[in-house]
Amino acid sequence: MGESLFDLTGRTALVTGGGRGLGREIAEVLAEYGANIAVCSRKLENCEQTVRHLKDRYAIKAKAYACNVSSEEDVDSTVVEVLKDFGKLDILVNNSGATWGEKVEEMPLEAWQKVMNVNVTGTFLMSKAVGKHMIENEYGKIINIGSVAGLKAEPPNVLNAIGYSTSKAAIHHFTKDLARKWAEYGITVNALAPGFFESKMTKHVIEKNADAIKGKNPMKKLGDPNSLKSAALFLASGGSDYITGQIIAIDGGSSL
Repeated sequence: MGESLFDLTGRTALVTGGGRGLGREIAEVLAEYGANIAVCSRKLENCEQTVRHLKDRYAIKAKAYACNVSSEEDVDSTVVEVLKDFGKLDILVNNSGATWGEKVEEMPLEAWQKVMNVNVTGTFLMSKAVGKHMIENEYGKIINIGSVAGLKAEPPNVLNAIGYSTSKAAIHHFTKDLARKWAEYGITVNALAPGFFESKMTKHVIEKNADAIKGKNPMKKLGDPNSLKSAALFLASGGSDYITGQIIAIDGGSSL
């Protein structure tokens, strides 16, 4: 009975930024439990690699799409394509993200705007486009990727990326607000707030500060992909049907 709670057979998920890193990990676990997978990012080649990997390992349908999530035209046309190819969308994972490390007093305006456009505006545009379909179907699971950086302020020697941390705090509130607005349509909206996981985006920070980051963490370690994958599976499945508007920190207790 336990496994059936997490069975995603017949569901279709769209994972933005699914070509690499945490997005690819999430796409993989959803496929493992039976979901058909659409992945999109600006770099189509990365998504196509993910799709080939998923098709080789799991008996599911998967397809890659090129999409700049900060462009409304791109988002709308991609969602139309996905719906044409798969027939429906049950799960949306807003994972596409950008960051920019710089002192506040030195950060260029265009860097701030790029991070906001991808992280916040992209999450809004994709949720809006997919949400219209979910409202019609009276069912949907939206999972936004926030960050522990949006829950607490780090010292500059650990993380100096105010645009990123501000954008993730915005994602957390967007999650709560959207959950409140769309609960009546059978749509749940939750967010994962990862701590420090090894990924392309965090590689530089971890290389410089791994010991300090681990030392401050109550569990004395960095995140492992399975922790994130299991939480994403939970929020995408029927096991979380009575949970909405929640920010789940996956951080070994570092935000406590």
